[in-house]
Amino acid sequence: MSTSRRTTALATLGLLALTAVWGSTFVLIKDVIGRMPVADFLAVRFAIAALTMLVLFARPVFRMGRQQLLHGLLLGVVYGAGQLLQTWGLALIAPSVSGFVTGMYVVFTPILALLLLRQRMAAVVWLAVLLSTAGLALLSLNGVSVDPGVWLTLASAALYALHIVGLGQWSRQGEAFGMSAVQMVAIAVVCLLATLPHGPQLPPDRSAWFAVLYMALIAGAGAMLVQTWAQSHLPATRTAIVMTTEPVFAAAFAVALGSDVLSWRMLLGGGLILAAMYLVELLPPKGGAVTLPAEAVHHEV
Repeated sequence: MSTSRRTTALATLGLLALTAVWGSTFVLIKDVIGRMPVADFLAVRFAIAALTMLVLFARPVFRMGRQQLLHGLLLGVVYGAGQLLQTWGLALIAPSVSGFVTGMYVVFTPILALLLLRQRMAAVVWLAVLLSTAGLALLSLNGVSVDPGVWLTLASAALYALHIVGLGQWSRQGEAFGMSAVQMVAIAVVCLLATLPHGPQLPPDRSAWFAVLYMALIAGAGAMLVQTWAQSHLPATRTAIVMTTEPVFAAAFAVALGSDVLSWRMLLGGGLILAAMYLVELLPPKGGAVTLPAEAVHHEV
């Protein structure tokens, strides 16, 4: 296996690991935001993550150029707004519905890449998008009404897609530490501003603190670092399709912990999502439409 293929495989495995972590968080977040305000939860979570990353990666941040700093701050603002909308939406709808609607970034990502960057997608990519969407629906939906929570979550999915496209354009090899830290600072500031004028309320008990710390350090700082590094080696649409495995992991955790029973919908939905990954990972078309590296289109921004 060549070095580039090995790096691509590692980046894909990294994205799968972070989606496994994210898949474990929907029920956890639903529980915490039942006991503390959404903005306060996010503000405490991302403030802890930002401080941790600044302590660990202060030197890479100081080495970043002005343009990359601005890129990181802008991406963080987009992601922070997406987090607020998604979590406000989750407070109003079931975690399974939230997982499906959030996963719609797999549809928005190639559309935004086409509209903003004029990136043409091969037919196999659009097929993978359709398979992923069908798989998400089977995994997550069993009848759903379109209420304000769904609209909020759909808006967050659009922002996540914009973040994926932007990160694919601006993430550079060797700058993952600094870029991740800058994004996390911007996310924390957005969430802290949302708690004004009173400021963030702290978690009410030990279990809430555990959830916040897990979300801050593992599903926050760690996940952002992995995603930023991975997207310096993968195109945006491939990233989005790989990340739709999140509800597959969520369903697997639910079955393993005894909170859900394995069903044909889980098997078929998970199979469709894995088939979509197979299409873009193992059967890239000749000509590079799917494997176009993010670095090759930086000049279009």
